[in-house]
Amino acid sequence: MPYIAVEAHLPGITGLLEYRKDSAEPIRDLTQFLLRGPNTLTEGERELIATIVSHNNECRFCSAAHTAATDLLFGESNTAACVKADIETAPVSEKMKALLTIAKQVQQSGKAVTTQAIERARNAGATDVEIHDTVLIAALFCLYNRYVDGLATVTPADSDFYKGLADRIVHHGYTRLPQGYDHLKK
Repeated sequence: MPYIAVEAHLPGITGLLEYRKDSAEPIRDLTQFLLRGPNTLTEGERELIATIVSHNNECRFCSAAHTAATDLLFGESNTAACVKADIETAPVSEKMKALLTIAKQVQQSGKAVTTQAIERARNAGATDVEIHDTVLIAALFCLYNRYVDGLATVTPADSDFYKGLADRIVHHGYTRLPQGYDHLKK
């Protein structure tokens, strides 16, 4: 049961963002820019960064949501599962392995990011913007993970919920739906 009164039909982050629309707006805008804005990393690669951070923070809601979004963007469910199991053997490029390693280090602590990890990313072809955005996405999802878990939001167990959420994330992005979320009431 959530620690604060949020709309029962809005589990996870959505209920919290609706609770404080004023503070949600800049967070949503930043997330939209980082995960859906122009970038040399694909939307799927950026969702994969959100996935590995949320998975390693053990945030069940965010991990399930971003795994589902990654799967939808990639058109398969193997990549995200493999990355969560072992970045080094996952079917992603060397550049993504390096960037995901940096994201995992940020998840542990900003000070855990090593010179070696940065050099590995550069040697694999990552640009400074890609390294920057990886660190910022990882830090942002640490915020989200702690926000969701720190207020004990509802985490649906039904995988179909996350497929629906992934569809909304992929096709609408991270901005608030213009019509709000009353249509999700059952």
